[in-house]
Amino acid sequence: MDNNGTLGSSEDLDMLANASSSPHDSVDDFCAASSRHQAARVTLYAFLTAGIVCTVVGNFLVVLAIAYFKQLQSPTNSFVLSLAVADCLVGLLVMPYSMVRTVEGCWVFGAIFCRVHSSLDVMLCTASIFHLSCIAFDRYYAVCNPLVYHQKMSQTRVALLIVVCWAVPLLISFGPIMLGLHKARVDGAPVLPDDACVFLVNRVYAVIASLVAFYLPMGVMLVAYWKIYRAAKRQAMQISAMESQFSAGVGKDSCKKQRHRNAMRRERKAAKTLGIIMGVFLLFWLPFFTVNIVDPFMGYGTAVEVWEVFLWLGYVNSSLNPFLYGLFNRSFRRAFVTIMGCRICAQSSSPGMDLSKEGNEHTDN
Repeated sequence: MDNNGTLGSSEDLDMLANASSSPHDSVDDFCAASSRHQAARVTLYAFLTAGIVCTVVGNFLVVLAIAYFKQLQSPTNSFVLSLAVADCLVGLLVMPYSMVRTVEGCWVFGAIFCRVHSSLDVMLCTASIFHLSCIAFDRYYAVCNPLVYHQKMSQTRVALLIVVCWAVPLLISFGPIMLGLHKARVDGAPVLPDDACVFLVNRVYAVIASLVAFYLPMGVMLVAYWKIYRAAKRQAMQISAMESQFSAGVGKDSCKKQRHRNAMRRERKAAKTLGIIMGVFLLFWLPFFTVNIVDPFMGYGTAVEVWEVFLWLGYVNSSLNPFLYGLFNRSFRRAFVTIMGCRICAQSSSPGMDLSKEGNEHTDN
């Protein structure tokens, strides 16, 4: 969401207003007045550029891994792939311009692109949240209702949900922002210069956009994962009972029971991994959306530095998901190593290779 360096304190806004009233007002004057020390700027550029590179490269690895390896091509990973595309676009289309604005303290890309950038920011961040909601919905059926999972999460339904994940964010971002419907109507608000990309929103837009983009999806995720947690506890007891029977050699269909046990383990582990990803997402975005919905009712008094920190916390989340996949999912980890080692061109590597095996040893995904 694009409130970085935007909804500042009243003193910050007054400074911008005074700058706009000067006959010598220009982008260069504003940048010169608010620029940081040279060493600080170089350090910030280096640090933020590293974050952007990690975001783009990491999410591109996710897209390439799912597109190439057949074992990773599942309904859940269809959402993961689309999520990685959204996060990769954040790194390509949003973060570089936000970096310049954060470091230089001004906007040098023009008023029209300011609205386009703000729209892209809102759309892509909202799309990420919607994808995580769909992943939670998918895991709910996989763990809690496995018998109807393939019926509920058919290819057609998955494709429809992915379209919704992109269409709704598009509607709440480009439409209102490009038409100026998001602009605040506050008595006594200073007149801001056109060359400052200050994203002021009125109370109605702040509440509706925050509810649609974050709080309602967050509610869906929390309910889904609470039910998954309860089902996982029941399944853990079932697995324990199956292991006891299997060790005692009870039952003629022990091989079938073992396959069922392994399937339940894989679903529980996938739910755990995606639950961690969701938890990290909420941890990094909750501060921003809390301030975003409160600030219009507090006279837009939040300091610029607070907005910048909270916004970049949200951006950092876009670079973390690929590392979480590699850390908690063996199949993704092996896929990443294979791709980065350029082994996908070797004869021993093929799209159908088993990513869950290390040598001759089988491990659950």
